[in-house]
Amino acid sequence: MSRRQARERALQILFQVDVGGADPGEAFRLMDEGFGELKKYQEFARLLVGGTLENLAAIDRVIAGVSKDWNINRMANVDRNIIRMALYEIFFCEDIPYSVSVNEAVELGKTYGGEESGRFINGILGRIVESPEEYRPLIKGSAS
Repeated sequence: MSRRQARERALQILFQVDVGGADPGEAFRLMDEGFGELKKYQEFARLLVGGTLENLAAIDRVIAGVSKDWNINRMANVDRNIIRMALYEIFFCEDIPYSVSVNEAVELGKTYGGEESGRFINGILGRIVESPEEYRPLIKGSAS
């Protein structure tokens, strides 16, 4: 299993929590069962899910700040969760280059989203990575 597959698994968990109202603990338990022996990527998926959920309010403020024409609740559920996870990587995972986070998010959008998801996700994330310091104040000190 690769980091990409870990991102896919993390997206599935975030979707379950966001759309289905799943309990994060139960979703993690099911995710852990699905990973079996692949602990390295299990931990990466757990980091993405836990970090995204822990910082959800701050991440959503960033999305709202950049997507002035799109209310976050009107975004496609898959796109919203892909963007959230990518923003967690961008603002909290210093070892992952922005370009990797954006490219992985776009690929997830192409695979799991609608016809325009890849371009939509790229547009939102592209604006943020052009000037991340503009959005960092929305993130700082705001674990939810």
